[in-house]
Amino acid sequence: MTASERKARTTAADELCRSAYAACEGPEVGVALVAVGGYGRGELAPFSDLDVVLVHDIGVDPGGVAEQLWYPLWDSGARLDHSVRSLPEMVAAAAGDVKVALGLLDVRHLAGDPHLSLRLRTTVLADWRREARSRLPEVRSLVAKRHAVVGELAHVSVPDIKEAEGGLRDATVLKALGSTWLVDVSSPELERSRQALLDFRDLLHAETHRPTDRVVPELWDRLAVGLELPDALAAQRRVRELGRRMTHLSRLTWRRVGAVLARPTSVRSARTPALEPIGSGLALSRGEVVLDTRARPDRDPVLLLRAAAAAATRDAVLAPATASRLARECAPLPDPWPIEARHAMVELLASGPGLQGVWETLEETGALTLLLPEWEPVRLLPHASIVHRFTVDRHLIETCIEASVLIRRVARPDVLLVSALLHDIGKGGFTDHSVAGEPVARTVAQRMGFDDRAVELIALLVRRHLLLAQLATSRDPEDPATVDSLLALVPDAEALQLLLALTEADARATASKAWSSWRAGLVTRLAERALERAGGPAVAELHEWADVPAEVGRGQTWIGVDTSPGGARITVVAPDRVGLLADVAATLALVRVGVRSARVWAQDHPSGPVGVSVWEVDEVDPDPVVLRERLAVVSADRGSATRRLVGPGGSRLEPLVAVRAEESWRSTVLEVRMDDRPGGLHLVCAALAAHKISVRSAHLSRVGPQSVDVFYLQEHAAGRLSDERAAEAAHAVRAALT
Repeated sequence: MTASERKARTTAADELCRSAYAACEGPEVGVALVAVGGYGRGELAPFSDLDVVLVHDIGVDPGGVAEQLWYPLWDSGARLDHSVRSLPEMVAAAAGDVKVALGLLDVRHLAGDPHLSLRLRTTVLADWRREARSRLPEVRSLVAKRHAVVGELAHVSVPDIKEAEGGLRDATVLKALGSTWLVDVSSPELERSRQALLDFRDLLHAETHRPTDRVVPELWDRLAVGLELPDALAAQRRVRELGRRMTHLSRLTWRRVGAVLARPTSVRSARTPALEPIGSGLALSRGEVVLDTRARPDRDPVLLLRAAAAAATRDAVLAPATASRLARECAPLPDPWPIEARHAMVELLASGPGLQGVWETLEETGALTLLLPEWEPVRLLPHASIVHRFTVDRHLIETCIEASVLIRRVARPDVLLVSALLHDIGKGGFTDHSVAGEPVARTVAQRMGFDDRAVELIALLVRRHLLLAQLATSRDPEDPATVDSLLALVPDAEALQLLLALTEADARATASKAWSSWRAGLVTRLAERALERAGGPAVAELHEWADVPAEVGRGQTWIGVDTSPGGARITVVAPDRVGLLADVAATLALVRVGVRSARVWAQDHPSGPVGVSVWEVDEVDPDPVVLRERLAVVSADRGSATRRLVGPGGSRLEPLVAVRAEESWRSTVLEVRMDDRPGGLHLVCAALAAHKISVRSAHLSRVGPQSVDVFYLQEHAAGRLSDERAAEAAHAVRAALT
């Protein structure tokens, strides 16, 4: 089926309508027969309806024409959807219902008065453009509701090529958006994909001999023959690829529509894009991450990953032109990746809902192949089980999105997120996908630069990601033998905690009912029994040592800054005191330094205890002298700094603050997981300082939009906190954050 065949069907239908109009002696003035919808666009499929309207001017009675016109059309066997309306009625219907307006944008003259048809078309189009700003939110709402009900053409198990997201209905909406003149949607890819989907719909009608738009699994083999493809899998991938491309164009266009509607209507503001620098050669322009003038892709192999992470964490668009350019021009990443690249990948995976659109852009522009060539075998691969609501690749991304909510439960969020991305990477072959995926995951983790322990954890999680659910649902979770079976394959507490989180994320990404309260209860009970047996701390206390500069021995503060492409390391060494960490955190927040991670500890020195903190930060070039002066100001008036850093509304997610009393015999361990926000760390440390509690060491890390911080606390010049003091500390921190 081709465009020429659709044109021939349309021409035949036009002749039929004109003959019927002539046969009933339809007038040449004041009355017109017009085609609307798909027929108006000339896109008739073999079993499409003929959508026609008999339009008349006010004061003109179509009389017998309206009664006689339809009979010869019915007699011909055509499927007919018809109505009779005056011109004002048509215009009013379009003004009152956006669905009607969308259909009338494609109105086409068939017979009768051509001037009346032209007046109808120009009036409806002019009204559409004039009222676009007020009507497009309603269109967006209708589109979103349709997508929620029908799903996405590229990924649902039984796709609807018309109504699904990325289907023909979205292509029609995109054309309507372009006709508003608010955004430019002219794209060769849009028209190519639309025509290819129309060809496929024609083939689907011809194979089923009825006007269907849904493709049930048993049809793919027959459709593959019509598409001249080797098998059903190839046919699915061809059609789903079209849907994914259409979805990508649609989402990008709607984001641009949102940016247009959000800004003032003046000509100057509409034509002058504002660039907001976001560091590292990147800028934000109208909700899209683009390159700024300082960007040097040929010298910066991490720029592509940084751009993707920046877009996803801001829930912004990674501009396709930017991604394409970076895919072409970025210097290749070394093997293994530098630490900054791994951090950027983890930040991307932890970004939550913002990940999906950015990942699609990476796929559509070919950039993903440079970062993760192992992705190709699972791209648009259907799941063998109909339980899965998505294709394998989309399921992996949905698992990452689900895991991003759970990272506060585990000691290694980075391991959880990469395992979520790779847990089904072995699918598509004849070997058990868990077995096939383990070496692939190991290779990817090593290339990303993970340490040996993390590589082994990722490989283990991919190999055993089904184990916990299988044991919990097929055997008695209370039976010690079941726990023995689990511990024989997943032997330590850290791996068990990660496996529990991955199991939940995997199930939630599979289907809405896959993580039922029954299944969740069984899985959680078994994991808890195993954790009781495994025991052991998840995070070890730091025992690092730093050289102490001479001025620190004289009671002064020393600050050093080491810069590198894409980041910097700030080291602060000072005489230890309660509140030192709070003051350093406030200083960095006030000078707008983005902290990726930090290590904090106290060490002995002949002059007295010394506090050391080493901060890995985003690209910045701070002056150590300025930092030292700012720190002195903050230390003199910490309360003022706290007031400046308290933002409205507190955390987006409720912070998790937990005392881990069993994880250290020297200190009381306090774990804090919260939204990553400027000043958040200072609020925690200031609350502890206000209660005269000393931070002896700490692990501080940012994982995407959240931070995971572990503090080892002691009474000043004493040891562990009492149970009452530990509860007091946790309550104070929770109150400060909320």
